[in-house]
Amino acid sequence: MNIAMIPARMGSQRLKQKNLMPLAGEPLIVHAIRKCKAAGLFDEVWVNSEHPAFGEIAEREGVRFHQRPEHLGNNQATSEQFVAEFFETHPCERVFQVHSIAPLLTVGETRDFAQAMIDGDYDVMLSVVDETLEAVYEGEPVNFTFAEKTNSQDLKPVRRISWSITGWRREPYLAAARSGGCATYAGRIGYAPVNRLAGHVIKTAEDLAIAEALFPVVHGA
Repeated sequence: MNIAMIPARMGSQRLKQKNLMPLAGEPLIVHAIRKCKAAGLFDEVWVNSEHPAFGEIAEREGVRFHQRPEHLGNNQATSEQFVAEFFETHPCERVFQVHSIAPLLTVGETRDFAQAMIDGDYDVMLSVVDETLEAVYEGEPVNFTFAEKTNSQDLKPVRRISWSITGWRREPYLAAARSGGCATYAGRIGYAPVNRLAGHVIKTAEDLAIAEALFPVVHGA
C-alpha cells in the first residue's frame, strides 16, 4: 500500500497557521489534498496533524485524518518523530510526504515522483532542484574550480533537496528509528528532480506572496 501523507501543524513561528493560509481562494492544505487525490497513485490520502481542525477539513475533502499526539505538534518535535509515529500506526509499504507549503508542485510532478520511487525500488526518495550555477561551501568551490571560468551550461548541477515531496519505505525507516539511527536517510536513496517553482516552499509572508503570483502560471488557474 502506498499512502500520501500531508503534515500540518497548527502552530508555526514565522507565518502563523500557514497551512490554513488562503491561496487562490483555498487553504494551502486543501490544495495539497486535492493534488494527492488527483495524482491517482495513492491507495490512501491522510492529513497528519495534532489539531482536530484539520480533521474537519480532511473529512470535507474525502480523505482520512491521523491525529498525532499533541507533543508531536510543538516546535520541538521533529519530522522523524511524527513520521515514525505515523508508520507505527499505519502499516503500509511506502509513505509519500507531500507538503502543503509547496503549492507550486504539480499533480504531474507528484505522480512522476511517486512512480519513480516505485519503479526504482528505493527506500528513500528525495525531491531535488538542480542548480546549474557556481556553488561554494565554506569558501571552497563545489562544482567548479577557481583555476578557470566555466560556462554555466557546462557545470555539473548542485542538487538542492527541496522537501516538497519525499518518499520512504516503512521497514527501513522504522528499523533506523527504533535503533536510534537517522531514519530520514535510511537505506537506498533516490533523487527525483522537480522544477525550481515546485521547490518553492512557503515559510514567510513573502514566500506566500510569491506563490500567489505564480500559482495561476503553474496551474492555469
